Amino acid sequence: MNRELINTMMATSLHAQGTGPARPATASATTSASVPHEAEALRRAARLEGLLGDPHNAANPHGIAALCAADSRGEPPAETERLLTGTGLAAEFVPAEFGGRLTRADLLAKVLRPVFRRDLALGFGFGITSLFASAAVWAAGSARQRERTAQLMLGGGRTSIVHHEVAHANAILRDELVATPHEGGGYTLDGRKDVIMNAARADAYVVYARTAPERGPRSHSVLLLDPEELPAEGVRKLPRIPTPGMRGGLFSGLEFTRCPVPDDALVGRPGEGVTLALRTFQVNRCLIPGVAVAAADTVLRSAVHAASTGRTGPVARRWHKPLAGVFADVLACDAMATVALRALSLLPERAHILAAAVKYVVPDLLREDLEELSTVLGAHGYEHGSPRYGSLDKLVRDLPVAGLGHAGTATCHAVIVPQLRSLAVRSWFLTEEPPPGLFRSGATLPVLDYRLLGIASGEDFLSASLIGAAGRLAGSRGVGGQMALLSDLAESFVNELRALRSRCAALPAERAALMDPAVVILSDRYSLIQAAAAVLGIWEGQDGADAFLADPAWAILALSRLAGRLGITVPDLPDSVRQQVLDELVRRYRAGRSCDLDGSELA
Repeated sequence: MNRELINTMMATSLHAQGTGPARPATASATTSASVPHEAEALRRAARLEGLLGDPHNAANPHGIAALCAADSRGEPPAETERLLTGTGLAAEFVPAEFGGRLTRADLLAKVLRPVFRRDLALGFGFGITSLFASAAVWAAGSARQRERTAQLMLGGGRTSIVHHEVAHANAILRDELVATPHEGGGYTLDGRKDVIMNAARADAYVVYARTAPERGPRSHSVLLLDPEELPAEGVRKLPRIPTPGMRGGLFSGLEFTRCPVPDDALVGRPGEGVTLALRTFQVNRCLIPGVAVAAADTVLRSAVHAASTGRTGPVARRWHKPLAGVFADVLACDAMATVALRALSLLPERAHILAAAVKYVVPDLLREDLEELSTVLGAHGYEHGSPRYGSLDKLVRDLPVAGLGHAGTATCHAVIVPQLRSLAVRSWFLTEEPPPGLFRSGATLPVLDYRLLGIASGEDFLSASLIGAAGRLAGSRGVGGQMALLSDLAESFVNELRALRSRCAALPAERAALMDPAVVILSDRYSLIQAAAAVLGIWEGQDGADAFLADPAWAILALSRLAGRLGITVPDLPDSVRQQVLDELVRRYRAGRSCDLDGSELA
């Protein structure tokens, strides 16, 4: 790994620019053979990629043109959904202990990326929302509830989640359901929700309903409902709601009127709804950014196509900065999402704050990247439904509806802001670094267990890894070249964390102070530091199997762009840094490989 190789790199010959280590001859075989779980997930992803076919082929019924056409009609892509059903993709959302294939959240993201690479709405409408709904069942459901939910999903059934307002501070989710407990057991359910994905075709509802009149952490409970077991007069399906993005998604509502609910519908204990939401929704917060990276990957490749088509030589110089910069951002987003997804398995009791930071940072970076790519695509960006360029227009509309908009940002701040003072006093510069396996591709990690997920542990392991990485890189400054530049950037983020600690430690303990916009800005800065730590961690975790990722150029460019967003002064980068990143991007485009950390072969 780069962590072990740093000292060797300083003592042995470096690349001509002072870059990374040479590629070990046997590293690739060792990596793939040592981790059967990851290798199997990548094989399933490759099979799905092949079945979906060339996304840019206008005649492909599962290509971008066909998916955009279905979106324009406001319909789910029925033929592609049938294909996904036939592949048994729904088994990816069911934990292995209940007969499915879900073992780790980071591996799930890899398997789902072929779908999200083509259409964000397809990924949500087909089944990822079933995972979000069933999470409470996997975390706290009875043996019978888990078995029935697993059987339903493995058979191709869908589960819809009916949120409550505490879980998502989102304008379309403010309505509330009230479940009135009966003395003899069971509940009477009243209320309505107007916007629920797949409500009209769901085979089960997971409802977060108020079961206590007072506000507080024990106010809500979770109910698992079978629509076929509910009386017709007790529940009414509301009309479909059109949305500006994900137009093929089937959003509609449910209205409950004195609807009797049996006692065995309760998931977990009474009043456990808020806690279950806080624990399980962190998987959603990590997974959505992790798969959204694949959607941005498609737009980036389209931009490279637009910038290189009709040219016999290299990409025009005016596009070097945006293309290389967005590629570095995509790798940074993937690094942050991947670390968070792995942490759900390796450090489940301590991943809560990181999950919120990922949900905040990655969507913002991707939105900025789409704006940059629109300048490269020019008029092509407005070719609605184009098999080559239609992905930009669609993704710009789909991202906010997928839960990545400004309302979702508020929930992330609500998680991070109350923890800043405690982190400054008890964690930063005190917590030990996480295990190296958190950053190492191919590492053997524990199975994701929803029952182990915790909240607000008060520890920040990722900032600890940033401090450790900066310390290990400090000796590289005398070597010069790119390694010295990487070391300087790492130290700049440590200094930023040090300044943040001083400001956060001085925050008042009163709850009212947490609503100050200045404190929210501290949350923004902290989240970007977390992104920088993930980039350094992933770079250090490289074993040399991928020569480009083992080289510091991509990490330097990614960190410099993060630093710029924080207002950290960054020296002008050598031309070699941006050129190396751009060259890799063009190589991947021409070889038909993805622009994420995996560099997977595409159809």
